[in-house]
Amino acid sequence: MTDAQQRPLLVAGNWKMHGSRVMVAELLQDILAGLPEKPAFQVAVFPPFVYVPQVAETVADSPIRFGAQTLSEHDAGAYTGEISGAMLVDFNADMVLVGHSERRSLYGESDQQVADKFAAALRHGLKPVLCVGETLAEREAGQTNEVVARQINAVLDKVGIEAFGKGVIAYEPVWAIGTGKTASADQAQAVHAFIRSLLAAKSDTIARLLPILYGGSVKGGNAYDLFSMPDIDGGLIGGASLTGKDFLAICDQAQKVATGA
Repeated sequence: MTDAQQRPLLVAGNWKMHGSRVMVAELLQDILAGLPEKPAFQVAVFPPFVYVPQVAETVADSPIRFGAQTLSEHDAGAYTGEISGAMLVDFNADMVLVGHSERRSLYGESDQQVADKFAAALRHGLKPVLCVGETLAEREAGQTNEVVARQINAVLDKVGIEAFGKGVIAYEPVWAIGTGKTASADQAQAVHAFIRSLLAAKSDTIARLLPILYGGSVKGGNAYDLFSMPDIDGGLIGGASLTGKDFLAICDQAQKVATGA
């Protein structure tokens, strides 16, 4: 079995600040109806906090996993408006995004705070999905690897390499999120290979088994080429995760890659 075969493909939908009770019900119904009976890949959704209970009830006993879009680095206390890992676990969530570029750019989350959130997720048994990626200016300046390494090293310094055995990394070039632009499969693969080599310097075993997702305008039309790359283990999907048709088109391509069809 190759390293890639030991890393199941994961198609994860980040709904961001979209949704209503009706939309959530219809979207999940569409996805559940359209998934293969026995998917050869993993599926997850990340709804806004207020819809976590509805998602939990709807996807119980289904192949769909779910989590939240962020969490507090604190376990409890006087942190008005925050949600702790324990609260997410209380609703059977088992994953959480940390360090999404929008959290970093819009809400000022630092590399250190992201590392603290990664650690908080692990304390509560949640699988953290660490989001990393560079801006267009950083890419054009040839700083992609430097930026990605800085973001990952902050977490390594906090929790150590062994903790990555319980996590996921999502590479999301900021210039390709919600812009319609997509890194080519080769461009994305190059960064994914760099990430894996960075971790391999600490532990070859963990680096080989760590799922690394690509995010940035993934669609049904480019998913097969992306997911076929040796170091790309699925996608963190934004806009295309908001309709069953678009999300299932990506899932179809993941099934083809996973089964060798």
